[in-house]
Amino acid sequence: MLQGKFHIAFATTDLKRIKAFYGGLLGCPEGRSSTHWVDYNFFGHQLTIQEVARLERVKRVYNPKSHVPSEHWGIVLDMDDWKKLRDRFKKVGVTFFIEPYTVMKGDVGEQMSLFIEDPDGHAIEFKAMAEKGNLFKKG
Repeated sequence: MLQGKFHIAFATTDLKRIKAFYGGLLGCPEGRSSTHWVDYNFFGHQLTIQEVARLERVKRVYNPKSHVPSEHWGIVLDMDDWKKLRDRFKKVGVTFFIEPYTVMKGDVGEQMSLFIEDPDGHAIEFKAMAEKGNLFKKG
């Protein structure tokens, strides 16, 4: 199987505000940058954010069987790290887009999940599998 690092890039209208979120709140180390873009180490993966003059928000679409937005991205953490991050978010007053909850309780895909939004409205999921080895296991 091929191995690699994930890369995602998207736009913001306010690079200073986005740096406070990803670098400050989330604590992602900053990589290369210029006056109009920045790279972050997002849990070992490359996140590139480019400043643009204007963004057009698209209407958020939800999975018809859940309240989860169909378009989102995020990271799968170990359960202990997920709990630490959840507790830190609560302590500093982060508004959850979707409150921390258990998904697929009792199934092979059981996991803890929470969603927040970045300042530009991108939905970000932080999750942890109840059984670490079950991330890709068929149920």
